[in-house]
Amino acid sequence: MIYYLKGKIVDQIESSIVVDVNGVAYECLVSHPSDFELGQERIVYTYKVVREDEEYLVGFSSKEEKSVFLSLIKVKGLGPKTVIQSLSTTTPEAVLSAIASNNVAYLKALPGIGAKAAAQIILDLKGQLTGSKGNPKMYDEVYDALKGLGFKGAAIDRVLSQINEPNASSEDVLRMALAKLRKK
Repeated sequence: MIYYLKGKIVDQIESSIVVDVNGVAYECLVSHPSDFELGQERIVYTYKVVREDEEYLVGFSSKEEKSVFLSLIKVKGLGPKTVIQSLSTTTPEAVLSAIASNNVAYLKALPGIGAKAAAQIILDLKGQLTGSKGNPKMYDEVYDALKGLGFKGAAIDRVLSQINEPNASSEDVLRMALAKLRKK
């Protein structure tokens, strides 16, 4: 197992970077290639994927991002490429926050994550990941309240996917959601 690579970032290729370690170049699939400045000496935490038909390295800018990735790939139906694609539009902290606050709408708005996968993530990982707080029923309560006010489910999901506040009260989230729904 390769824990990390320490070397110079020599190239960025779409969703990958190339790290030169003492004359040997390693390509790593990453969520945010722009986090790795060309020519910079960096530590890139890694995870090696070995499958019957492919082998590749996944790279991370921090131990926290790697930890969230490792947790997510344990969820049934999520593979390394889907998880890294999903992480490309968010942060590890936001994912942890969404899991802690039971925000299915936020998770299913991530690329490659549907409603079933989002629910499975919360089911499998809730309580296992540390550093997260929040009311587990908050987003369900807000969804039900907005539905009761006559808003459509798709509009509610769209708005709730933009709000990821685990430390806010249900009333605060409801207020934010109503403000966004009124603008539409």
